[in-house]
Amino acid sequence: MGQDHIRYDILAQDALRGVIRKVLAEVSATGHLPGDHHFFITFLTGAPGVRISQHLKAKYPEQMTIVVQHQFWDLKVTETGFEIGLSFSDTPEKLVIPYNAIRGFYDPSVNFELEFDVAAGEEEAADSAEITAYPLDEATETATDDNTEKPDGPKGGGASVVSLDSFRKKN
Repeated sequence: MGQDHIRYDILAQDALRGVIRKVLAEVSATGHLPGDHHFFITFLTGAPGVRISQHLKAKYPEQMTIVVQHQFWDLKVTETGFEIGLSFSDTPEKLVIPYNAIRGFYDPSVNFELEFDVAAGEEEAADSAEITAYPLDEATETATDDNTEKPDGPKGGGASVVSLDSFRKKN
């Protein structure tokens, strides 16, 4: 089998991150979330380009899940990431998050989730990529607007996990 010089795994991850970029850009343009939509976004706090306060970095040294729902401000979306203002225990914070740092995106209002296997280094990321995209059933818990941890993935059947490694040609 030949080597994948095109790197379909990277292209697929970039395409799915484009979904997040488009959704956030629409929210930024209108200034609010449509309907009951709200997002849990999990990201690696130590990833290149992530900017959060030292307080949040100390509290969440590896990864953090934010809730974008009612109380956010100054959402700015670029080609490589986004910045957002959120409140943590009544303290306003500005976060800058590159799309490459995102491990998960979840919208419980429509039971939609994207999950990325984000490795610590760029070379590791290229070697092991897995994407999960699946609708969730009604049994999945939702959380309120308090920046709590995202519930554990889907409960029940209906999950479809796509491992990009299964599509790679082996040498």
